[in-house]
Amino acid sequence: MENQESFESRIDLAPLKTGVEKIREQIGKVIVGQQKMVDLIITAILADGHILLEGVPGVAKTLASKLVARCISVDFSRVQFTPDLMPSDVLGTSVFNLKSSEFEFKKGPIFSNIVLIDEINRAPAKTQAALFEVMEEKQVSVDGTTYRMAAPYMVLATQNPVEQEGTYRLPEAQLDRFLFKIEINYPNLEEETEILLRHANRKGDELSQIEPVLNAEEIKAYRQTIHQILVDEKLLSYIAQIVNHTRNDQSIYLGASPRASLALLNGARAFAAINGRDFVTPDDIKFLAAPVLKHRIQLTPEKEMEGSSVDEVINQLVAKVEVPR
Repeated sequence: MENQESFESRIDLAPLKTGVEKIREQIGKVIVGQQKMVDLIITAILADGHILLEGVPGVAKTLASKLVARCISVDFSRVQFTPDLMPSDVLGTSVFNLKSSEFEFKKGPIFSNIVLIDEINRAPAKTQAALFEVMEEKQVSVDGTTYRMAAPYMVLATQNPVEQEGTYRLPEAQLDRFLFKIEINYPNLEEETEILLRHANRKGDELSQIEPVLNAEEIKAYRQTIHQILVDEKLLSYIAQIVNHTRNDQSIYLGASPRASLALLNGARAFAAINGRDFVTPDDIKFLAAPVLKHRIQLTPEKEMEGSSVDEVINQLVAKVEVPR
C-alpha cells in the first residue's frame, strides 16, 4: 500500500464519523460494554448487510437490536419466530376485499426498514425459506407480484446457541445471506456491577432515553461514501486467499462461498470508514474474518471431536496467509 498519507483528504468522512459517534453514544446510555458488537452492527448498517446475533438468554441481543432501530429514524418491526409460524405470517397474505370484490395484498411484518427476528432458529424450514428472497434481493414475490423493500433494509436476527429443543438448524443458504454472525458473551465483573448500578438508579423506560440520530437519507449518503473507500489490489488478493483457504483446509468440511469474499470487502470498507480512514488495512480484514466466516464454514467431524472451535480454526487459517506489505 503506497503513500497512505496522501489518501487522508481524499474523502470527507467527518459527517459519517459524527453519525457513528452519535449512535455509539445513544447505545452506550443503555448497554454497558459490548463495544465490538456495537461497532459490528454499525459496520453492517453502512455495508448494507444483515446480522445474526447469537448468545445465551439475557445478554441484551434483543435490546441491542431495538436500540439500533431507535437510533435510526426509520420503520421497525419485530417478529417472534415459533414452530407454528407460517410463511404468510411473515411475508403477508392476499385478503378478499368485499367492497371492491378483489384480492388485496396485506403486507406482513417483513415489510419494514429494520426487521428484528427473535429466535430465528425456532421456525421450520418453509418459514426460513420465505426469507431467502427478501434477504438477498430486498424484494418479496407473492402471487406473481414483486414488492420492493424501502431502503435501508436490514434483518437483525437472534438465536440461542444452548437450548436445542424445539429449534431448527438454519439452512446454509440462509446463513450465507448474513453479513456477520456476532457472538455476544457474558459481561465481566466490572460491567455487571455497572449494569446493576444503572438498573438500581434507573427512572422510567430505558428505551425512552434513546433519540433518533440518523435518518434514511443520511444512511444512503454514508453508503455511497463507503463505495469510495480505497482497497489496494494486494488486499483484494489477501481477501481472496483467506476465503480460498477455507475450501482447501483439512479441518473444514464446508468452505465459504464467494459471497464471503464480498462480505469481507464491503465490511472492511465500512469498518475503515467508521474508524476515520478512507483506505482499508490488513487489520480491518483480520478483525472481520471471524464474524464473516464463522457461520459460513463447517468443521469436519474429526476436528469437532477434538474440541476445536470455529474461531480457533479461522485464526489459524488467517495466520497462514501472508499479510500484504
